[in-house]
Amino acid sequence: MRRKLISTVAVLLAILGIGFYARPVSYFNESMYVRDWLSGVQNHQIMIGGHRIHYETEGPADGPAVVLVHGLGGRAEDWRDLAPFIAKAGFRVYLPDLLGYGRSEKPRNFSYAVRDEAAVVVEFMDALGLKQVDLGGWSMGGAIAQHVAAAHSERVRRLMLFDSAGLWVLPAWNLELFTPLSSAELNQLDDLLMPDPPKVPGFVARDILRVLNDRAWIIHRALESMLTGQDATDKLVPLLKMPVLLLWGREDKIVPLSQGETMHAMLPQSELDVLPGCGHLAPGQCAAQMAPRVIDFLKK
Repeated sequence: MRRKLISTVAVLLAILGIGFYARPVSYFNESMYVRDWLSGVQNHQIMIGGHRIHYETEGPADGPAVVLVHGLGGRAEDWRDLAPFIAKAGFRVYLPDLLGYGRSEKPRNFSYAVRDEAAVVVEFMDALGLKQVDLGGWSMGGAIAQHVAAAHSERVRRLMLFDSAGLWVLPAWNLELFTPLSSAELNQLDDLLMPDPPKVPGFVARDILRVLNDRAWIIHRALESMLTGQDATDKLVPLLKMPVLLLWGREDKIVPLSQGETMHAMLPQSELDVLPGCGHLAPGQCAAQMAPRVIDFLKK
C-alpha cells in the first residue's frame, strides 16, 4: 500500500513537472491567483458595451474609490505590488483589465485606441456607480487616464500618472520589441523595461513568447493608433485642473523622465516624484518606495 502511494505521488509530481516545463506562465498565473485570493483580492466580471470586462477589487467597501489603469500589454495584476498599500490605507481599489487585456474579452472589432479605451474606463465607472474617483494610469494607461480626466474633470478628484505616455514623442527604440519573436528580442525588451533585468530561463522565455504571440495583434493595433498621434495629450494636459502626481523611474527607457518633466512644467498644480534606480516598471518593482508618496497624495 505504501509503495503504491509513493508510486502514485511520484507519477503526479512527474506530470506536474512536465506541465510546468511546457506551460510555466500558466503555473505562475495560477499561483498568483491563489495568492491574491488568500490575501482577500476579489475578482469580478461586468458587461460594458456588450463586452465582458474583468476587474479586481481590494480594500474596504466604503473606502474612497481609487481606479488604476494598466499599460500596453498589461493587466490588472500589474498593480499587485502597489495596490495592497493603497487598500491598507483605507481606500477601495479598483483594478480593471482593459478591453483586450488580461482576463477581459478581446473583440476583433474594437480599435484598441487610447481614446476608445478611455471611453471603456468611463463606462466602467458608470456601471459601478463610481461618481468620482482618484484615478491613476501607468504608461499607456496614463494616457488613457489623461483623456478621462480631461473629458470628465468632475469625475476625477486627483490624478496619478506613473511613467506615463501621452505626449507626442516618437520612441528612440524599436517598437517591434513590444511583440518579441525570439529570446534575444525578449531580453532586449526586458533591458528597456528595467535596470539590470534578471536572466530568464529558456523554457520560461519560450512560453512567454507563445503568450505574447497570441496577443500580438492587439498590441499592433494599439501601437498603430498611437503612432498616428491622434490621441496625443499635448493639448489636453494644460486643461487638467485637479491635483496631479507624476511618479517616474529615473532609469525609464520606455517613457524617459524628460517627458515627466515636460508634463510637470505644463501643470503648475502637479508634483513630480522621481525614484532613483527604478525603470519603467517602477509601480511594480519599486512599489515599497512609491507607496508612501502615493498614500500621502491621496490623503491630502
